[in-house]
Amino acid sequence: MKRADWKVVICVLGSTVLAACGTPGVPIAPSLELPKPVTDLRATRKGDRVYLAWTVPSKTTEHQIVRHLGRTRVCRSIKAKLQDCQNPVTEIPPTQLQPNRPGSAKKGAAAIKIEATYTDSLPHNWQEDPTAQITYAIAVLNESGRSAGLSNAVDVPSAQTLPPPQQFSAEPKSDGVLLSWECQPISSSYPTLGYKLRIYRREEAKQNNVKLSDLNPTNCSETELVSKTSGEHKARLSHFLDQSFDWEKHYDYHATVVTIISEPGKPEIELEGDDTPSVQVFAHDTFPPAVPTGLQAVFSGVGQAPFVDLVWFPNSEADLVGYNIFRREGDGQPSKVNLEPVKTPAYRDTNVQSGKTYFYSVSAVDERNNESARSEEASERVP
Repeated sequence: MKRADWKVVICVLGSTVLAACGTPGVPIAPSLELPKPVTDLRATRKGDRVYLAWTVPSKTTEHQIVRHLGRTRVCRSIKAKLQDCQNPVTEIPPTQLQPNRPGSAKKGAAAIKIEATYTDSLPHNWQEDPTAQITYAIAVLNESGRSAGLSNAVDVPSAQTLPPPQQFSAEPKSDGVLLSWECQPISSSYPTLGYKLRIYRREEAKQNNVKLSDLNPTNCSETELVSKTSGEHKARLSHFLDQSFDWEKHYDYHATVVTIISEPGKPEIELEGDDTPSVQVFAHDTFPPAVPTGLQAVFSGVGQAPFVDLVWFPNSEADLVGYNIFRREGDGQPSKVNLEPVKTPAYRDTNVQSGKTYFYSVSAVDERNNESARSEEASERVP
């Protein structure tokens, strides 16, 4: 190729490059700012309410920080799969769901997790079929009202729950905290449904409830007078004695009726109803142990220094510390003869004199210095 031809080629290529520098490239579509669909929606039902919880999306489908969050739609369906969220139960405004604000996180920093909740109240007619399931899902929209899709779906049973028992009360007794409630008949026309009464206890300043017992709610014990604001009336009451607590502590008690859904070939489902009003109890021990019984006094001393042996039946209280021994002569007043509580149901009195008759009695003492009355006396004469 001639030198002149090379010059022509170079000029043409240069012109092409310069022309390309001034030509616009392929246009880039603007970001849709679509929040990622929620993947951790959870649902818990209690009574007529369903409690939903999820993590608010902090990233878009393009892996960018959400800058302009729109409304969140909450949808539900019964006996049908949720295809979309066109008829939401509610729409939660973005002011209640704030993910990371623009510029609040540096590039590459971990996104801040924000938890959101919503409580849905079920219509009564949605609780008529005990075998159906109610499905929930949510859709998080962008500022323009568009969504990247529904969240994961969660189900709750649609079976109807029962109201809590009436006149629930708690009272400290010597052997435990006695819980009482008005017993009402419970029946179901569905063979797949059963019921039990669940009792909870919570210690003051603690968060967790302790399940005490699941009882047959139709097991009514006796008829008693029950006080109401309108007066007194006869009612059948049920009782439960809590003996697993600690004295000198404050407790809250409540109860709920649990619906049991048992379908063949499926795991059993429990569905709690509403709670009774919480009742507060201070387990203050002012109750003395039982009075000791079976006291006997026997003299011994032939060939040795005289003494009187005392024995009696042991008390069964778990908080028993011991016993006090009392003695009197003639018409005198009983006086305590031991300095410390006697640990075992036996005592030897060596401070006796010949020719005298002694009258003995015994009391029981617990850890909080509650003392029983004295037992019946037992007497013995020292020869």
